[in-house]
Amino acid sequence: MSERRYTEQEEALEINSLRRIIAAYANYQDAAERDVKRYERSFKRLPPAHKELLFHLGLKYQRLRWCISMNAAFIMNMLEAFEPPFDMSRYVDDDGHDYPVNMHEHNHADCAHSNERGDCSTVSCARINSPLHEKHDSPKGDAKTRESSVETDHRKDEEDHVAGCFKPAANKLETSQGIGVSCNCNKDTSAAAYCEDKDCSASSAVENGTPRTASLFKLNVPPVDVDKVRCIVRNVVRDWAQEGQKERDECYKPILEELNRLFPNRSKQRPPSCLVPGAGLGRLALEISSLGFVSQGNEFSYYMMICSSFILNHTQEANEWTIYPWIHSNCNSLSDNDQLRPVKFPDIHPSSAGITEGFSMCAGDFVEVYSEESQESAWDAVVTCFFLDTAHNIVEYIEIISKVLKDGGVWINLGPLLYHFADSYGPDDDMSIELSLEDVKKVAYHYGFVMEAENMIETTYTANMRAMMQNRYRAAFWTMRKNASRSKAHKRQ
Repeated sequence: MSERRYTEQEEALEINSLRRIIAAYANYQDAAERDVKRYERSFKRLPPAHKELLFHLGLKYQRLRWCISMNAAFIMNMLEAFEPPFDMSRYVDDDGHDYPVNMHEHNHADCAHSNERGDCSTVSCARINSPLHEKHDSPKGDAKTRESSVETDHRKDEEDHVAGCFKPAANKLETSQGIGVSCNCNKDTSAAAYCEDKDCSASSAVENGTPRTASLFKLNVPPVDVDKVRCIVRNVVRDWAQEGQKERDECYKPILEELNRLFPNRSKQRPPSCLVPGAGLGRLALEISSLGFVSQGNEFSYYMMICSSFILNHTQEANEWTIYPWIHSNCNSLSDNDQLRPVKFPDIHPSSAGITEGFSMCAGDFVEVYSEESQESAWDAVVTCFFLDTAHNIVEYIEIISKVLKDGGVWINLGPLLYHFADSYGPDDDMSIELSLEDVKKVAYHYGFVMEAENMIETTYTANMRAMMQNRYRAAFWTMRKNASRSKAHKRQ
């Protein structure tokens, strides 16, 4: 398949979208510092007697600064490893502002469980060009290549996208470059212990170096974009930390067990293929690959893809990095130590996970990528986890899932129906088709699916397991099989 040529306006849209996302990452530490200063201003307004009672809060704020600097160090290493698919100096005027190209801003007030996936209205036109990013073919032939604010809200926000595919390297890992310090501590780096010995108010893990990528994007970042970066940090725990194992056991384990049951005699010479739309940071797609499937994760969000590419391609050992994912909420904490606890990741070394040859992550809008003729009847299985409700039009999602599956192929789904655009009241008036579970199943039957098994599973999404409050979902879990005769009958109608 020949690579599509894009218009100047499409390219400008992609560059400005990516510039905004890199700016959100690069401004993580500054935005977090503003929060700490707000805490300190509130503390200073207390009566003297109350200040004396809560004297320990001053130390907590210094510990917070250390935790923030550690998170920022990881983020800057991640940005240094990222190779933008475009010349990021293009479409900027002399004052450093984006060119106005009648851009569609894609602002949505919903940062939901799937974390930054949703707005599919714009053509994705970027291509990732780093050495580990390669065009990936579908199992059938050439495929067209191609982002939770707070836990108590779980609504979706602006969507930003990327196009291109990369295959995580199985034997060779690249090393990120740039800042001269690292937060991948070999010993357990405790914020409390550190702040007993150092002046945390002056410490910053990124002061001594300015990454070349991030330094270009010190812009004014809206709070909603800052929240999305914090969402990614929490998603790292869900997908790649030991602390996220409970959620993975609730969500991923039933899917993996079902795949193992349905494909008992997998051939190493001709392994079955599995598509994972809404793959996020890539852990589920990797686990499916490790089961012996040719697995392809599909993700729409630059926020997600930048982070997943770093973890999959640049991690050199298990527990290499340390982050502090729960520091941005002072609510529902059992103790300060719980809130400021470190989390190491990844819990496994991705390249040593026994992945099956052909594992890839394909970036882009699910509808655009998999509507291609080359994708028709290309997959033995499709796995959707916390994905269906990211659609503007869920009927279209189901139609495409049916289209890409081979006759007799299976669709395994797990997730709620928290429709991401249900409360979208922005100027764009996004379409949102919100169906009940009963209606979703009726649509699936229309497109040739037959229910084989279903039940409900209680689970959480990026939850702080030590917090006093957690949102729980009763997620629908089913296995459906594409019945060729039913599908053909509906086509004739």
